[in-house]
Amino acid sequence: MSGHSKWSNTKHRKAIQDAKREKLFNKLIRELIIAVKIGGSSDPDNNPRLRTAINKALLNNMEKNRIKRAIDRGLNVKI
Repeated sequence: MSGHSKWSNTKHRKAIQDAKREKLFNKLIRELIIAVKIGGSSDPDNNPRLRTAINKALLNNMEKNRIKRAIDRGLNVKI
């Protein structure tokens, strides 16, 4: 039983939601890295697969700095 505390109930619910979100974000990050490696370019105008991956990440509310870091990882740039 999760108890009667509102925060206790919220904490359990939030942990499940955060785990789902993190799993999705990890999948999107892998897609971004692969798109950069296969496309050979970090420019979405020249790399349609990367453009699609970026749009998908933005639709799922991924932060832009996280997208940028994933693209840099695909280019093997030191962060």
